Amino acid sequence: MNRSVDVAIVGAGPAGICAAIETARRGARVLVIDENHTPGGQLFKQIHKFFGSARHRAGVRGIEIGRELVDSAVKAGAEFLTDSAALGVFPGPRLAVNVGNEEAIAVSAKRILLATGATENAVSFPGWTLPGVMGAGAAQTMLNVNRVLPGNRILMIGSGNVGLVVSYQLLQGGAAVLAVIEAAPRVGGYAVHANKIARAGVEILTSHVVTEARGVDRVTSAQVAKVDDRWTPIKGTEREFEVDAICIATGLNAMTELARMAGCRIVHLRELGGYTPWHDRRMCTSLPEIYVAGDAAGVEEASSAMEKGRIAGISILEDLGFIAPCDAQTERDDLWKSLEALRQGPFGNTVRRGYDRLFGDESRCSSCTSAHRGEDFMVGSAPRKAPGYPSDTRLAKGPVAVIECTQEIPCNPCESACARHAITVGDPITSLPRLDEDKCNGCGRCIAYCSGLAIITIDAAYSDTEALMGFPYEFLPCPNKGDEVSLVDRLGKPIARGRVMRVTKPMDGTRVVYAVAPKELIHDIRGIKWQAGGESQ
Repeated sequence: MNRSVDVAIVGAGPAGICAAIETARRGARVLVIDENHTPGGQLFKQIHKFFGSARHRAGVRGIEIGRELVDSAVKAGAEFLTDSAALGVFPGPRLAVNVGNEEAIAVSAKRILLATGATENAVSFPGWTLPGVMGAGAAQTMLNVNRVLPGNRILMIGSGNVGLVVSYQLLQGGAAVLAVIEAAPRVGGYAVHANKIARAGVEILTSHVVTEARGVDRVTSAQVAKVDDRWTPIKGTEREFEVDAICIATGLNAMTELARMAGCRIVHLRELGGYTPWHDRRMCTSLPEIYVAGDAAGVEEASSAMEKGRIAGISILEDLGFIAPCDAQTERDDLWKSLEALRQGPFGNTVRRGYDRLFGDESRCSSCTSAHRGEDFMVGSAPRKAPGYPSDTRLAKGPVAVIECTQEIPCNPCESACARHAITVGDPITSLPRLDEDKCNGCGRCIAYCSGLAIITIDAAYSDTEALMGFPYEFLPCPNKGDEVSLVDRLGKPIARGRVMRVTKPMDGTRVVYAVAPKELIHDIRGIKWQAGGESQ
């Protein structure tokens, strides 16, 4: 059986679907091929809220974004061929596709887009092949797609955003994450992600490695040791954790097999995850009929993958005569501005440098001069000088927001959520949120909208001895009015007891729990722990 289309897209993740929307809605015949049972890719594993701006769907959970994109692609007229694997790319161009493990078909296309995503890196240590040792992505699939906990006592290797986010989701699923192990001397991901798992009591051990996984039929424990500046384990620093799962989150690399098979030029750029197909600003590879997008074009966040998919789709439409070159360039310029916004700040600096090298603009490569670089973050630190932290005078007057956002990451849902315009991020989007404490009335709306769960409210005028504090809460079950809870500090250590006074209705899955707390501890209390049917944790 043979098929003939205008555009064949391999990969139904965020990049592939966005390209499908762009091309199908302008009249192109589009076929999207994916080996999974349903389209959506990684989006259906991402139950956390996205960062970025409203344009990038900031404050919306990945699973909801996935549903919206698939629905838009179907309405635009794109066809999805799921449970199907692209076996190879051949001149024509043509694709060999195994449909449902039953038959092989040839798909002829005027243009092919490879949006195949990325694979997880592995690290080896004695015992790493034991059952129970897996990639963080595998654990996330088991948890969020198959609804199965990969383990009950888990160790996470890697403190990048994937390791931190999956750790938090494992906690939401009911697992105990004993520690996050990071070989580097600093946390690799966003501080807000690290803070929320630290508040849950997860230990983050930097300058540490797993030296051995132990067990017979499956992993039952792991030995961890501190390393020196040469990455050598220091004798006498060993610790043992009893675990039934070890998750590995040590980075991603682009899937290049189909691009290599087609004969596309492959380059190595460490900043983009390693080997990746060379491509220009139109997302066109060294072969004019083949395009690339998403993590296959350099590993980034999902929001960036979507924008790269749109750029590729517009470029393909231009090639095929569906839109005029001047219109295509205008749309591409707008999308590149959006991508540049996502790549601002210290975390995007590496990616920007990688693309500058890819496009031959190495003279444009810049180093980050931000005063709020990721390496300045310390887990459990108290950012009293942050521009979102109100003064003691304002705290004493009544309810007010406290924003503990200390890193320049691309995100502004708090600004969009505030009806009183008390929170300002502005341009660039990586600016730290500033609080106009005179405008803020402590309504708590920003708490639920914050993608990093980095905002609380404090009413220090609640009584002579107590304050009323509002905390984001994303665990089930949720405490109710009258329940007693543990009030914890930034490292999850219980430092006081409190009583729940009210709980808001969930706003996109996030509730705000208001509890009374000792007034003298308002600068230290940052979360609650509670266990249904028993004592608060």
